[in-house]
Amino acid sequence: MSLQEISHVLYQIKLADQKIVQIFEENIGVSLTRYEILMCLKEENPLLQNSLQEKLLIDQAAITRHLKVLEADGYVTRCRNPKNNREIFVSLTEKSQQKIAECEAKHQEAGTVLSPAFTEGEMEQLLVLLDKLNNQLCEYKTKEVK
Repeated sequence: MSLQEISHVLYQIKLADQKIVQIFEENIGVSLTRYEILMCLKEENPLLQNSLQEKLLIDQAAITRHLKVLEADGYVTRCRNPKNNREIFVSLTEKSQQKIAECEAKHQEAGTVLSPAFTEGEMEQLLVLLDKLNNQLCEYKTKEVK
């Protein structure tokens, strides 16, 4: 594949990302990254801030900014670990649990922007391909650093 073709594919991914993020945020009322933070906490609540950072591959400053906004909006609480003052536990609030349930109900009722574009099988294929791409990019970046 030529560099021009690769550039075109990457640009199409960028455009789709911008549109999807905008539509997601307009419909859900929370940024995609912040929603993913809430989903991680839904799976494991409470969770150490460092663990969230590692799971979502977000740098320390960015996770702190996101959590400050979520905390100000009443979606999470943060408290220091009494056994290790350097660690911060992040927990979902009742408000966030209600918001998640509301979003899931809305999704069941109306679907998503991706629902009409892809079948369930195609969505699974897309996820496999995106995981493969992300893993390859991580490996490439690791090789570049060495």
